[in-house]
Amino acid sequence: MDQPEIDVDELERLLADGAALFDVRETDEWDAAHIDGATLIPLGTVPDEVEQFPTDQPAYVICAKGGRSARAAEFLRSRGIDAVNVAGGMGDWIDSGKARVSGSDG
Repeated sequence: MDQPEIDVDELERLLADGAALFDVRETDEWDAAHIDGATLIPLGTVPDEVEQFPTDQPAYVICAKGGRSARAAEFLRSRGIDAVNVAGGMGDWIDSGKARVSGSDG
């Protein structure tokens, strides 16, 4: 199955237009730093939370480096959801100096 991917620069542009972003990292990773407006759904809970992902627009999926989000996106695509992996994940987002929040902010 083809796995669509975008980089963090494209994600930043899409978020400005209201894109839906889902973070599949664990709670402690989320608390350390996440993107404002993202929704936390840890990878292990994705199968139980499928209804949280939109069916009327792409769902962008991010993790720390891109591995877990690729697995989540593949699973979601198998369920008919237009899921797109964010290559490089939060590591690339942070390395590029993009805005982020920590703790319960955002």
